[in-house]
Amino acid sequence: MLRRFWGIALALILCWGWPELADATELAATGKIYTNTELDRGDTLRTSAFNATNSGDFATAETYWTELLEMFPDNPAIWSNRGNSRVSQHKLIEAVADFDKSIDLAPQLPDAYLNRGAAWEGLQKWDKAIADYEHIISIDDKDAMAYNNLGNAHAGKGEWQQAKTYFYRATELEPGFAFARANYALILYQLGETTEAIRQMKNIVRKYRDFPDVRAALTAALWQNGEQGEAESNWIATVGLDSRYRDLDWVKNNRRWPPASIAALDNFLHLR
Repeated sequence: MLRRFWGIALALILCWGWPELADATELAATGKIYTNTELDRGDTLRTSAFNATNSGDFATAETYWTELLEMFPDNPAIWSNRGNSRVSQHKLIEAVADFDKSIDLAPQLPDAYLNRGAAWEGLQKWDKAIADYEHIISIDDKDAMAYNNLGNAHAGKGEWQQAKTYFYRATELEPGFAFARANYALILYQLGETTEAIRQMKNIVRKYRDFPDVRAALTAALWQNGEQGEAESNWIATVGLDSRYRDLDWVKNNRRWPPASIAALDNFLHLR
């Protein structure tokens, strides 16, 4: 299924399912009968869209999803996938419209709510994002991604204690959810729980050695804590994995770290 999360969790794209349709098939939602040729063309377009997405060519992916919608206008997965390709291009208003359509077609499915919430976050419409995530939890109170994104939205409002609660709940539900664990550690640092934050970051790095976000956060926290040697060691690993952490604007506006970690990274970068 295609899900997206923003902000204090980096964007990630997975895939919504596609029905296996071998013969001429009547789709119950529309009553239309599709030929094998049409279905084969749909499979080809779908594969091309995913390939474009995986290569980071979101504009081309959007073109393929649009062509699919011309063929299958009542398929909610296609609307949600096109919305995600638009989010990736920061075409957020258009993305919300796609997610709205997906929800109209399949209001019982949670994924378009999650994706729309991410778009609302990009527009800094925090309360709208919170409403979408809370709706998902009302459907499934074990949805770890919804709790993680709910933490993101509350963090966007500066509601750190609420964010801490939701990030922790996400890690309870999915202990292997590395981004939720990273988000939880960042919030601990924001709340002044420095020792525990650093302990959490070190544990994550021990298990996920190639996780640049946590290495960068650990660099900043260790530097601020006076542990320069270990901080510099983690920084070398960070920039070898992802050089964007040199850019404070990206960390603040795209990655959306909390202010305390941004300030600590600023101090490290300027050797203060």
